[in-house]
Amino acid sequence: MTKTRILIVDDDRLARQLYAEYLAEAGYAVQAAADALEASQALATGAFDVVVTDLILPDQDGLSVLAEAKRRDPGVEVIVITAVERVEPAVRAIKSGAADYLVKPVPRESLQLSVSRCLATRHLLQENALLRQHLALVETGQRLATTLDRGRLLPLAARALCETMLARGALLLTRRPDGRIERAAVEGFEPGEAERIYGQALAQLEGLTGRESELEIGGETFRLLLAEAAGEGVSVCLLRAATRDALAAANAQFLSSHLALALQNINRLSAAEDLAYLDDLTKLFNLRYLHLALDREITNSRQTGAPFSVLFLDLDRFKEVNDTHGHLVGSKVLVEMAGVLKGCVRDLDIAARFGGDEYVLLLINTDARGAMRVGERVRRSIAEHRFLAEEGLGLSVTACIGVATYPEHAQSKAEILERADRAMYRGKESTRNAVYLSTLEAPSVARTG
Repeated sequence: MTKTRILIVDDDRLARQLYAEYLAEAGYAVQAAADALEASQALATGAFDVVVTDLILPDQDGLSVLAEAKRRDPGVEVIVITAVERVEPAVRAIKSGAADYLVKPVPRESLQLSVSRCLATRHLLQENALLRQHLALVETGQRLATTLDRGRLLPLAARALCETMLARGALLLTRRPDGRIERAAVEGFEPGEAERIYGQALAQLEGLTGRESELEIGGETFRLLLAEAAGEGVSVCLLRAATRDALAAANAQFLSSHLALALQNINRLSAAEDLAYLDDLTKLFNLRYLHLALDREITNSRQTGAPFSVLFLDLDRFKEVNDTHGHLVGSKVLVEMAGVLKGCVRDLDIAARFGGDEYVLLLINTDARGAMRVGERVRRSIAEHRFLAEEGLGLSVTACIGVATYPEHAQSKAEILERADRAMYRGKESTRNAVYLSTLEAPSVARTG
């Protein structure tokens, strides 16, 4: 196991030797420097877990050593040593990122305890960083595994695998059960370039055994990832200029397994899931799925602090459409409205029919300001759209939209829906064709038409 490395910076030779002995006794690997220049050279040639520096040095002060150490490794822990009459600079050092300061003369126990605490903090921060990376990976995997739309899933998977492997491009191919290989998604390639690589890869992929990790295509090396889904065949992802890091490869394989799971879900459970989670008329998500999604996002927000927003949308005077043109035309407008709404939000967002002529948009990782921008885009898109134009009607429809953000405006699923609904009704009671933000003060209007 690699020893913990500690750099001691002090122009007093006796102090350097004494501190080095204290820390060597505790089992640490110690390197010493007599001034800021030597310290900079040491920092440039090796990584340290902890830097212990006197604040008073012959060439520069210890604050420069602190700054240099943090510039090279923001996670390094720095302990400053000061004389009794020099406490103020030590306080400045703490404000600049130092973990602790010790007052001369420094006893063995004090130095060892301070270093031990710093190492515990460093270890905890490293664990937290790894945990955040793991949570992000799990979230991406869950998003893949729960995506029901094949057209959304494959580009999402290609993008996620490309980012995980730090690749310059990803080409996702699918081998169907009948043996055909088709191009499923492209990330980071020009259209003509992707077609060329696809054509050159076909011959090699025909003889694929599943043991290959790389393929040579057109003079370039591509990393190879497989996702086998029962009843779906094999999905192959070709990654250009991908990292060879083992952890990244393991993470990518984790995502590949979730891609395979998602493809199985689409194949085996699509009919059942359609009945359970899709609105019969519009094919948007239904109220049942919306509640599940809200539960998931509330849990995620409580864990990560990321906000999300709800847009509650109600069509203005939609009864007049039904009364004038009939309920069949009204139903067609509701279906076409679903397409308009989906065109206004991202793939990761959720569009649901709440009931009748009411819709809800769930905007992931979106604060109130961003939600108001999306709300205005939705309002304008609806107002400018001519519904059933291909049937010669060209109907104009407007909507009121209420916006609420978690946790800014609400602390529960029921409350955020209620707050967005109330904001929407303020529009109904005033100008219509408007976007209102939930607030305890006067309503905030994005724009009215």
